[in-house]
Amino acid sequence: MDMSVSEAQADMRQGYYSGATGILASALAWSVAAGVAAFGSDQQAVWALLIGGMLIFPVGLLICKLMGARGSHTKGNPLGQLAGASTFWLIFSLPLAYALGLQVSGWFFSAMLLIIGGRYLVFATLYGMHLYWALGLSLAAAGFALGSSAAPALVAAASGAALELIYAIIFFIQHRLGCAPTPVDLMGP
Repeated sequence: MDMSVSEAQADMRQGYYSGATGILASALAWSVAAGVAAFGSDQQAVWALLIGGMLIFPVGLLICKLMGARGSHTKGNPLGQLAGASTFWLIFSLPLAYALGLQVSGWFFSAMLLIIGGRYLVFATLYGMHLYWALGLSLAAAGFALGSSAAPALVAAASGAALELIYAIIFFIQHRLGCAPTPVDLMGP
């Protein structure tokens, strides 16, 4: 089955609730890490985010199902491969973030904000939604600012949680209002 780019993007939006459920699951992982940073150690908070990060996809799928979305894309959707490739890129970046965190614990979280922000830029194409540019650039800007100032792990993790929660709400509203089917113009500025 051949799909146009806009059909593939619409399928991704329908299947994954425009990605809102994954953003919410990610916000929950960041929130747990922030809580661990507040009441435990920075190193425990790093592991909380790493373990929580592994649960984002299954938790996001569960939330999809609860919201009435399929939690999958149509077989043969070519954008599924792009989603997989961006996941591998994120995984390949984890050792670098971890190594930075060994130098200054807050740098792990700042690096993760940059990495995840970059991944969300790919989601602008996956879902055909300009709003992913705002989310990705917001996370990246926060990561850069917090890393440059050597912000404590708690501040960086709480910032990730807050930003993703705010955007999750926006994405849920946009999807519910039916505004999600705005394709990204891949040919123009």
